[in-house]
Amino acid sequence: MSDGNDTQVLGIVVLARGGDRQTLYLDPDTYFSTLTTITPLGEQQEFQLGASLRSLYLNASSPSFIGIPGVFALVNQSSVIVRADEVTDDGTLFDSAVALMQGFWPPTAQSSISLANGTTITSPLNGFQYVNIESVDPDMDYVGSLAPPLELSDAVRTFLQAWSNRVEQFYNSAAFVAKANESASFLTALQPYIDARISSLQDIIYDYMNVQFTYNITYAEQLPPRYLEQVRDLVNWHEYNLFTDSQASGIGNIAGRSILPTILDALSNIGSQLPYGLQLHFSAVSYQPFLSLMNMTGIFESGQLPPAIVDYAAALVFEVRQSTAGGEPVIRVQFKNGTDDDFHAMGLIFDGWNGSGGKDVPLSVFTAAFQGAAVNTTADWCNICAQPTQRSCEQALASPVATAPTSAASSSSAPSFHSKQFSSVGAGFLGAGLAIVLLSAVFGLLLFLGVLSYGGVRKLRRLSNVSRRSNREWRGDEMELHSEV
Repeated sequence: MSDGNDTQVLGIVVLARGGDRQTLYLDPDTYFSTLTTITPLGEQQEFQLGASLRSLYLNASSPSFIGIPGVFALVNQSSVIVRADEVTDDGTLFDSAVALMQGFWPPTAQSSISLANGTTITSPLNGFQYVNIESVDPDMDYVGSLAPPLELSDAVRTFLQAWSNRVEQFYNSAAFVAKANESASFLTALQPYIDARISSLQDIIYDYMNVQFTYNITYAEQLPPRYLEQVRDLVNWHEYNLFTDSQASGIGNIAGRSILPTILDALSNIGSQLPYGLQLHFSAVSYQPFLSLMNMTGIFESGQLPPAIVDYAAALVFEVRQSTAGGEPVIRVQFKNGTDDDFHAMGLIFDGWNGSGGKDVPLSVFTAAFQGAAVNTTADWCNICAQPTQRSCEQALASPVATAPTSAASSSSAPSFHSKQFSSVGAGFLGAGLAIVLLSAVFGLLLFLGVLSYGGVRKLRRLSNVSRRSNREWRGDEMELHSEV
């Protein structure tokens, strides 16, 4: 399979991590979190990411140009989907998506209209382009698996127990105990720099340190060299071990598995509905899907990237390409780790693809490898939630469907997964919001995944999300984080 420039980019699916934000706290056991807010630095990071994506994909002189007539100047709403998480009131990921779109489609004089009296009116801010952003509204009715109604609380608590078992097993594992002993003296040395907080390998106070180091000049001058780097290394180890699994269908990969339906559906639409279908798909997410997906696709295993949390405004781009000679579309993955990095093509390794064929993977091979791990059906949802009756689960579970094997590591805590299908649209809706249903609404585990869909989704056209920012003054001990970066 050629990795050269003899292919044309038909469309892209982008996962973008949110930008720099104020501090927050994530409970190490339940993953409940406090609210936070994007900073002007985070907005600039996202804006620059949008500009980078624009120069790569909407620049007619770029070899990766997506040949959409007129879209390089004005947004074509019919060919674009942008999604962001609004499951909490802080709007951090929504703001990130707004800033990214500002860079991707900057103001232009072409955003104007002529009146009958001969006057030409240009959009505010010198031609600002208002891009539709789909946003989850947890107060809307449950449609296809978005924010769950109250009667599902028992089912979700069952899943919470399964995840709690996994977390407890990790904290009691020999590897964790060894790592805790190894890092104990260093974590004790951190005490003067965490404002009387208690830090352990289970509850690492990283976010407080990172924000203070970024915005507090006195703190930055007093923190010993490499302390922040060492804490970040511990955080990376902690989160990698929680949000990955040895098998694609393992519970540790739940963040990646829950967003897979959105990715696969978008890739399929790009590859089959040109020239008038979907061509650009964006999701503003947190770091967990990156960990799971990079683990599932062998990017960590191959050593191309270290098993670590991605930086703010990082982007994982799934390009749908096709040879200039025709044939089946292929997938090429590009990754950019934050503002200071460039895009790099990633080689993939997974069951059914050993990487020897190059970095371009046939769309059918990629889809076949991961559709079984995707959580995208009613039966999937019912099994994971251990819910036998609510939301048509009785009918779904009664259907004769095949059961796919789960990993040995997750067999004791994760239920089986079924292949009974919705329509392609319905499946995308369910899988896209599932992480929020299972985790965010219960304990914030995947609170910032940004894995979104229609159903309980509002299409929003906003210039800015400034009005969503809270005026509350947070206490220092309310805004910190054990292992979120």
